[in-house]
Amino acid sequence: MGSPEPVTASTALLTDHYELTMLGSALADGTHARPCVFEVFARRLPDGRRYGVVAGTARVLDAIADFRFTDAELAQLEATAVVDDATLAWLADYEFSGDIDGYPEGELYFPGSPILTVTGSFGECVLLETLVLSILNHDSAIASAAARMSGAAHGRPIIEMGGRRTHEYAAVAAARAAYLAGFATTSNLEAGRRYGIPTRGTVAHAFMLLHDSEEAAFRAQVDKMGADTTLLVDTYDITAGIETAVRVAGPELGAIRIDSGDVGPLARRAREQLDALGAKDTRIVVSGDLDEHAIAALRAEPVDAYGVGTSVVTGSGAPTAGMVYKLVEVDGRPVAKRSAHKESRGGRKSALRRHRGTGTAVEEVVWASGSKAPEPEPNDRPLQIPLIRAGRPEPDLPTLDDARQRLRRGLVSLPWEGLKLSHGEPAVPTQFL
Repeated sequence: MGSPEPVTASTALLTDHYELTMLGSALADGTHARPCVFEVFARRLPDGRRYGVVAGTARVLDAIADFRFTDAELAQLEATAVVDDATLAWLADYEFSGDIDGYPEGELYFPGSPILTVTGSFGECVLLETLVLSILNHDSAIASAAARMSGAAHGRPIIEMGGRRTHEYAAVAAARAAYLAGFATTSNLEAGRRYGIPTRGTVAHAFMLLHDSEEAAFRAQVDKMGADTTLLVDTYDITAGIETAVRVAGPELGAIRIDSGDVGPLARRAREQLDALGAKDTRIVVSGDLDEHAIAALRAEPVDAYGVGTSVVTGSGAPTAGMVYKLVEVDGRPVAKRSAHKESRGGRKSALRRHRGTGTAVEEVVWASGSKAPEPEPNDRPLQIPLIRAGRPEPDLPTLDDARQRLRRGLVSLPWEGLKLSHGEPAVPTQFL
């Protein structure tokens, strides 16, 4: 599965100071050992979204496996006096030994969905809060945005190319999340190495400017990469650039890329020009500040592929999924937060998605332990799966390709209104029993 964090093999300090001070106080009064259940959920979807996409679960499991306090981490905590000696001694032996269940990657989620359920002692579970949320909030935000873009592209491939618009290691995770959500390829080589995602790329404008003429740049690229390459035609004049590209590569030219301007009209004129030059099979790739709305607006244009950068790696205006990690059960007793606008529902939850006989999803049903489970219906589908048992990952967990397929099936199951890019209610309502 792999993890993009490079600094140390341990993930134990990828957390907040107060997680450890809470632990220290709980150790002092003995409450650290009380059996607890924590849940990850989102109270609401980001503004304008009809559904969310779960991503990052596999990275969470990897990060938990590496959540160990080695001599280096313990020395840092001691030097900065974050915790006392008793807490340091407890942390030296820390290893998560509880259970985790959750929605598999690629599953859709809605407000209140129990996306992850963490069971164990208070001490071992509370330490995971920041780590779990930092991964799930980032990756799910990216995947949710990317799924909207993939839907808007209507089957046309999208390359993720946003590495230079975010943190260098966030870019790796973003490429993975975008691929999960239907993007075809990434420009990020580290994502290709870690996750097996296909990588693509040709040249930037700097390569064009390096050469004394556009023709010289095209010839150098074609000589090295072959006529099936993609030539960047908008460095100077697009019409002249297309003419030169076809003259250099011939009608077998693989594709042209337009990276600026009003790409809709430019793509139409480019298609007409390519056809007139005999390059009827040459594809048109567009890029440059595209998001799901821009892609949807180009659906009727002769565009064959898209390159998306900034908007996908920043969640297209929703850079976090807004998930929280809340204590919902202590010693088998439901507990709940009552703060205004930050309420939680007590008790460990189970969830299913209810469907019509046609396969269309109609509602998410969530119920707490101690509540009466819903009467089963023929097209119900349970949503959580076991992820960790007694601290060890379950065998044969879903792969990244499994997640891609699961998301495709999930999106097909939504009512058509739920796929709109406009503001509205969640695609299916959540019923709490």
